[in-house]
Amino acid sequence: MSNDFLVFDQVTKRFGALTAVDNVSLKVKRGEFFSLLGPSGCGKTTLLRMLGGFERPDSGRIYLEGNDITDIPPNQRRVHTVFQNYALFPTMTVWDNIAFSLKLAKRPKDEIEDRVDDILRMIQLSDQAWKYPNQLSGGQKQRVAIARALVDRPQVLLLDEPLAALDLKLRQHMLIELDAIHDQVGITFIYVTHDQGEAMSLSDRIAVVNVGKIEQLDVPAKIYEAPSSRFVASFIGDTNFFSGEIESVDGDYCLIRVDGFPQIKAYNDKQLKIGQRVDLSVRPEKIRVTLAPPQPEKGASINVFPSKVGDIVYQGVYTKFWVTSGQLRIQSLKPHSRFLLDQEPITWNDEVFVWWHPDDGYMVEASP
Repeated sequence: MSNDFLVFDQVTKRFGALTAVDNVSLKVKRGEFFSLLGPSGCGKTTLLRMLGGFERPDSGRIYLEGNDITDIPPNQRRVHTVFQNYALFPTMTVWDNIAFSLKLAKRPKDEIEDRVDDILRMIQLSDQAWKYPNQLSGGQKQRVAIARALVDRPQVLLLDEPLAALDLKLRQHMLIELDAIHDQVGITFIYVTHDQGEAMSLSDRIAVVNVGKIEQLDVPAKIYEAPSSRFVASFIGDTNFFSGEIESVDGDYCLIRVDGFPQIKAYNDKQLKIGQRVDLSVRPEKIRVTLAPPQPEKGASINVFPSKVGDIVYQGVYTKFWVTSGQLRIQSLKPHSRFLLDQEPITWNDEVFVWWHPDDGYMVEASP
């Protein structure tokens, strides 16, 4: 094998007639924070369980630091898992929960004390060491579960929806803490989630999983700005799709004919030819809504369409608009940097203009 730290090589796993993981190959770097992201039932947890040794692939191999671990039992792998439900021992103190694996391995007493005390300081729970799990908050329990998994220095830490049981504010706080813990310990983290916000916030790279296959594997910014498929574009954040046919090509740009809508100018990054079908993805924050038509700079070319406001949702940091233009319903997002200093407020049923730059759309494969 190559020097890649963790490798899934053509791995397939079936449960009866269901193919949960379908010939997946991927490589993870040493020390990386790597996320498996996808909807429920897509196969991401099955990939995690095969890496942990709790499931065996029907075909393909798994390598860790060049060693084939496919048939090695879970207790002989230096791969630990943090579960959504924490799985702490209720009759043990925080200190004893964290020390459990070291005691089981019969490590010297001084070493156990040093390691447990060090990791308690790292997760900032030294003052909670002699409490029991039922005396801790959800966030504290999660930190103890992570500390217990890290204390004997595994090669890989697996995190299976670790924040799903926490409320929104605590999840946001734990995202920051998880990132800080990863930076401190330098261990490879494999994070499973259906929450694209979590994955985008934490990950060095993300594998987007759908029906047992990897749809796209890349850094968060590229997955968001340059999705490889219609599924990725719609699963990662919100977007508007304009489905049509290439009508003309002029240099790096093209005109797309869309049913029930005017022509759209777009950057032709896929170098498509006249007559080819395409789905154009335009994120809501790229689309502006104004009462007056825009005044582009001399020589600039933008897409401008008269529209009518259907729905408005104020969400504090931004307002979402849904407007009707032609036969399409378009979503736009307007951030607020000032209060009551914008132009005349836009209200329901207003006649408006929606507009965006041709570079702000991204082409994905045409829908069937």
